[in-house]
Amino acid sequence: MTLQKKKSQWRPGLVLCWFLLCVSLQPDSLHRASAVNLRRFIGCAVREFTFQAKKPGCGGLHITTDACWGRCETWEKPVLDPPFIESHQRVCTYNETRLVSVKLPNCQPTVDPTYTYPVALRCDCGVCLTSTTECITSV
Repeated sequence: MTLQKKKSQWRPGLVLCWFLLCVSLQPDSLHRASAVNLRRFIGCAVREFTFQAKKPGCGGLHITTDACWGRCETWEKPVLDPPFIESHQRVCTYNETRLVSVKLPNCQPTVDPTYTYPVALRCDCGVCLTSTTECITSV
């Protein structure tokens, strides 16, 4: 009979326990700082993201890259003059990127297999630029 090693997996509860243990062992000045509440987190950060790259005439390819993730402060208030709303809308968007190219599999002979995508190096809350981001302009 042979014993097989079970692959370890990170569980959210284990990570939380580790975090709370580390915080509890810090000097008293850090005890006053509250843990980050992700439901209320306002900010923008680089985060790993996986998507399937597709192109007509080629097979798909799963790609893991760094992308921007977060929530930025946004507000609207009524005003007396048209359009009757003053708004301040920021989105979590790329500040600095580099482009990476890969070759998609199983492309037809007439199709260029090159697929280029951005990798986020730095993200910030800013105005939505249609040149780099899909922006919703009306509902």
